[in-house]
Amino acid sequence: MAYVPGVALLAVLTAGCTGGTGTEGPAADNKPGSPSIAAAPSGKYRTLPEPCRSIARSMLKDLLPGIAELPENQQEKAYRGTAAVTYDTDRRVGCQWKSETATSSRSVVLDFERVVSYDTSVSDEDRAREVYGTKETAAHLPSGTFTPDDAEKVTASPSDSPSDSPSDSPSGSAQGAGGDADAGSEDLRPRALDDLGDAAFLDDLLTRAGSSAQHRTVSVVFRTSNVIVTVRYSEQPALTSQVPDSKELQEKAQALARKLVDKFSE
Repeated sequence: MAYVPGVALLAVLTAGCTGGTGTEGPAADNKPGSPSIAAAPSGKYRTLPEPCRSIARSMLKDLLPGIAELPENQQEKAYRGTAAVTYDTDRRVGCQWKSETATSSRSVVLDFERVVSYDTSVSDEDRAREVYGTKETAAHLPSGTFTPDDAEKVTASPSDSPSDSPSDSPSGSAQGAGGDADAGSEDLRPRALDDLGDAAFLDDLLTRAGSSAQHRTVSVVFRTSNVIVTVRYSEQPALTSQVPDSKELQEKAQALARKLVDKFSE
């Protein structure tokens, strides 16, 4: 029989292409049914609301009664508030309002933080949960069950170094909430709050420097999905002998926080 080189070469090439069924090489990674690693889900919120438009004028009038006493042209500016300086408004925004009367000065500060996880294995919401947990830990909330007898222990204890500039993480004390006539009927200490977002806590800090007036700041911090909201409501009476009322400030700060939760739910 005659030898045909072309046929022999074709047979060798065909065997080389169809032979070998190992799992090495890139082809093994693309075969159907192979497992793949999915990135953690993004957060519910991709943007943040405009903070200076987040409080209704009627509520601002209640929180800051001094604004209503201003001339009309100054009222408009006061109600608009002052936006916080930020470099990424998709990640963090804030606003502040202030008012003064003959008896006291008050302020409201909002801070909205949208948490983004840069770890593909950790979701934005899980990362936000970690950030919120850090803030709650820094507040040093008192532990244990509150009883009416505790009211006698919850007395005003001003610190020696006040801070009018709110920090990222409020720092509270069980001794900060005091000076209330009916303190024995309810817990006014810093504490976790129920039914406010996914998680929330309240901090109450009373400060004084030397002989100056006492300054109280009530902070309500809550998390909703991957956004953390901080409300700071402060009062400083004109007289050094007066102590700002914990109960009033706490009730109004919580009411504002609940309005903001509803706004994020819209």
